[in-house]
Amino acid sequence: MSAADAWWWPYVMIVVAGWLATDIWRWLGVFASGKLREDSEVMIFVRSIATALVAGVIAKLILFPAGALQSAPVALRIVAAACGFAAFFASRQKVVIGVAVGEVVLIGGWLLLDLG
Repeated sequence: MSAADAWWWPYVMIVVAGWLATDIWRWLGVFASGKLREDSEVMIFVRSIATALVAGVIAKLILFPAGALQSAPVALRIVAAACGFAAFFASRQKVVIGVAVGEVVLIGGWLLLDLG
């Protein structure tokens, strides 16, 4: 029996391949970050792309969710996101507060709708 036949081999390959695919970019970022200015055109472009990707994922989760989130009404998902966004700004842009408030509103609304 070789290692490739073992039940755990695919998991090792996933971990190694996932680590290699992401760690290379992290190290390149560390080496390049000392030479880049935060207000440079490249950094503004990268920050814009990252923000757009996060916004796209959030929009997909709200409008076209998968799994258990599908059972929550669209209006509840939108209200939860809006409350989380408002809490984020009200708490001086603390991400943890925004996420926590959004989750509490979503789960609370879900429970209220389920009980009612």
